[in-house]
Amino acid sequence: MIVAGIDVGSKYTKVVLLNENKEIIGTSNVRTGIDHQKTVEEALDEALKAAGISRDDINKFVATGFGKISVPFADSELTQVVAAGKGAYFVWPKVKTVIEVGAEESRAVKVDENGNIKDFALADKCAAGTGSFVDAMVRYLEVPLEEFGRMSLDAKGEVPMNAQCVIFAESEVVSLLHDNVPKPEISRAIHDAIADRVASIARRVGIEDDVVVIGGLANDVGFVDSLKRELGTEVYVPDKIAPELIPALGAALSGL
Repeated sequence: MIVAGIDVGSKYTKVVLLNENKEIIGTSNVRTGIDHQKTVEEALDEALKAAGISRDDINKFVATGFGKISVPFADSELTQVVAAGKGAYFVWPKVKTVIEVGAEESRAVKVDENGNIKDFALADKCAAGTGSFVDAMVRYLEVPLEEFGRMSLDAKGEVPMNAQCVIFAESEVVSLLHDNVPKPEISRAIHDAIADRVASIARRVGIEDDVVVIGGLANDVGFVDSLKRELGTEVYVPDKIAPELIPALGAALSGL
């Protein structure tokens, strides 16, 4: 049996293929275009190619993500909260708190010792605690995205950033640049601001170790470092599968 978990996100569409032994046999991560259904087909084709199988070999399709309605052939759907919890528990059985930070949304999920959902909390409407905030800040700092996180680790001091809204934060960054504040210090201030917002979401469900962070921003070492300091505890990032693929993995697991 082979199950396809499809996570249609606002920025990227991810697919994870699992066999009956719960082995990952193929994945894909494709930028979500205007035509969501077309993107789904592209992501699925890429995952099938990676697995070396055809679409006819898939026994079940499970969709999740904000755009799950764009998978008309799905046999079932899974909420983003449950998908995140299932996926994180599979790769990190000791997890109790799951923090997901994607392009447009942040959420915290509390799970029990069996991976069942106990509680969850979602971000408010502001995007300051999401990947989109990082994209905006990178443009102002004029640094490659892959260097943005590492840069914050080189900061020699702390620079307070009071604004939590993206628009006001952009103004603060511009002011800091005009004041010749070193970019590493600005980068750290930005990451600390994001971590502060994300941590406030996690505290609403109660932080319990182990804490696992997933979603695209989990790839940002600067954010992970800031989140560790903000929470005052260790934060783990999945390393056997890309952290942004965890919800798609959770969707696939639900179909077995």
